[in-house]
Amino acid sequence: MAPKSSSNDPRTATAFRINGVDLHVPEGLATPEIIEKLSTGTYEADEARAADRCVKPGFRVLELGAGLGYVTTLAAQRTAPENVLSVEANPALLPVIEANLARNGCNGVTLLHGAVSGAAEEGETASFHISNGFTGSRLGAQGGRQVEVPLIGFHELIRAHRPHVVLMDVEGAEAGFFDRHWKCPLRFCAMELHPRQYGPSVIKKIVDTMSAMGMTYDPVVSSRKILGFRKVWGSDEAE
Repeated sequence: MAPKSSSNDPRTATAFRINGVDLHVPEGLATPEIIEKLSTGTYEADEARAADRCVKPGFRVLELGAGLGYVTTLAAQRTAPENVLSVEANPALLPVIEANLARNGCNGVTLLHGAVSGAAEEGETASFHISNGFTGSRLGAQGGRQVEVPLIGFHELIRAHRPHVVLMDVEGAEAGFFDRHWKCPLRFCAMELHPRQYGPSVIKKIVDTMSAMGMTYDPVVSSRKILGFRKVWGSDEAE
């Protein structure tokens, strides 16, 4: 879809409308590649399709890695803002996400600042690498611009929010989330895999843990590096 503004210059603030969601990108935040995807409506297209497939009215949603708040907004519109908990590590994105949620009437979303890891002690922090253009920022990367961010334990989030849907794009940190079963009424999960950060054994562990929790591969959600799972419904269990 075409942007609402007439300029695609990433040095200027630009507004876009994708799938009925209004997004504002502040000056200097996005690379030309991101601007191009926003202009053509392909920004986070696979993630948006996953949210449309997975999020049902009344479902609680846990989103790890909010970006500009696009998928966050879609999820909030599908269920209700108060049912969505979103976590973002990059501090520069927090006011952008909040503003984009507000302009789409989704002020009730809970937005947390921090990097999610498999385990974290209270008050623990870690160095977070900020990449050019914000996509690709992650824990553990060397060099470049580094900021200290709070660490948030994944399983503590799961127990506190008890999501029906988990959406995640955390640049490889997902490898640490599958050491044990998740204590929540999980119905759908969609994640972007990062095979450059880990090998096939980690992907197998992800699939095996999901299977042990009664989840199966979802071909509708899965696409390229997006891996989707859905609950296996018993004959006496209604979706």
